[in-house]
Amino acid sequence: MRIVMKFGGTSVKDGRSIRHCAKLVSKYSDNEVVVVVSAMAGVTDSLTNAAKKCYTEQSTGYIKMFVAELAKKHYDAVKDAVDEPYRSKVMEYIDRLIDELEKVLLGISYLGELTKRSEDYILSFGERLSAPIFSSALLSLGIDSLAMTGGDAGIITNSNFGRAKPLSISYELVRNRIEPIIKLRGSTPVVTGFIGTTEDGNITTLGRGGSDLTATLIAAAIDADEVWLWKEVDGVLTADPKIVPEAKLISEISYQEAMELAHFGAKILHPRALEPLIKKRIPVRIKNTFNPENPGTVITDRCNTTTGIVKALTLIDKVTIVNVSGAGFDFAEVMAEVFRRFAEAGVNVIMISQSSSELNLSMVIDRSDLRRAMKALTDVDSWNGNVNVSKVDDVAVVSAVGAAMAGTPGVAGRIFSALGKAGINIIMISQSCSEYNISFAVSRDDGKKAVKILHDEFCLSDAVEINTFIK
Repeated sequence: MRIVMKFGGTSVKDGRSIRHCAKLVSKYSDNEVVVVVSAMAGVTDSLTNAAKKCYTEQSTGYIKMFVAELAKKHYDAVKDAVDEPYRSKVMEYIDRLIDELEKVLLGISYLGELTKRSEDYILSFGERLSAPIFSSALLSLGIDSLAMTGGDAGIITNSNFGRAKPLSISYELVRNRIEPIIKLRGSTPVVTGFIGTTEDGNITTLGRGGSDLTATLIAAAIDADEVWLWKEVDGVLTADPKIVPEAKLISEISYQEAMELAHFGAKILHPRALEPLIKKRIPVRIKNTFNPENPGTVITDRCNTTTGIVKALTLIDKVTIVNVSGAGFDFAEVMAEVFRRFAEAGVNVIMISQSSSELNLSMVIDRSDLRRAMKALTDVDSWNGNVNVSKVDDVAVVSAVGAAMAGTPGVAGRIFSALGKAGINIIMISQSCSEYNISFAVSRDDGKKAVKILHDEFCLSDAVEINTFIK
């Protein structure tokens, strides 16, 4: 059996956790296994903050302190995860990487400039530090292993730094580089998640959660039997347990349901992660690193219906609505121009809604993209017609997802009736043509309340799955 296993940041949060994960991999040493790892918990955020602080404050003293703390975190992990003689070797490698990182941060501080390209380079150090530690932990357990960056593995991307997209040539490159390692050498590669490289050698990142995409791309390239995403939760739940403590584990969902959930805020999966697997119908298992006996959730090409209609609810609460409205203009031309500009600016549109009069286009975007979005639309006065741009802050998007919603009348009525009784005002509505999803925007203060109300309305804590499948 050929398996790609991905371990998230919480799974490799420290040395003991890395050792634990290495032992999980060792249980499947009779199989062909490729491991993909994220940075240790909190490291990517700390690298992001360090890059911005070096740019704004230009403090060499801070840089010295930051790299010392980062080095210690990884030294401690090595001590707990790796045995000699591999410990000394990986320590030397970490020293070289830390020295390289310090020089990059000092360069940003001296120049007073931080580009998206240099930020990606800095963020890559998290995975580049964790992968060799994990690989060395496997070696300590007697499993031959090789640490590789995403670029080493053959993941080639475009130059959209921060949200780079793998190019189609990656599949052949990954297959040619990974297969000989697992098949002929019998080794277990440990590949850095989240990062790739452009054709001219610049390091890129795939966006937050991009390690999932790394794993699924590799799986599709080498025709893996399954992908196992090891997380800190038992699987996909009916809602975020921080919002709904009684949320229930979903044993099986379809690719399309999982993609809808990921796109609308479920943090269990990268929104694009399933795309490489769909054509080859490779299943994904979400498993709990610290509760490995739990079967978790399997994501397949099948849709199983349940006694309920809605299968899961999601919430995104860090978003803004951008409105483009007016009169006397060609709406199709304006719409095309808006999305062209957003694409060039790297603005991700989460949800759209168009008024029936075709005089208003509303778009939900991530709050972090707002400055770029408004800058991209600064000269609307020069467009043909009377065009205005406005924004609505403090917004949350709630999504109800489920295959059984398709063709079932009255779902939207139940949703909005329940919210209306609770006094929750709907700001914006959108529904996918597949009918697998109904999404709507409410005030941020009402977001969590809306999720709780709908979880109760559709009895998701009590739903019992039945063995009816839609091919």
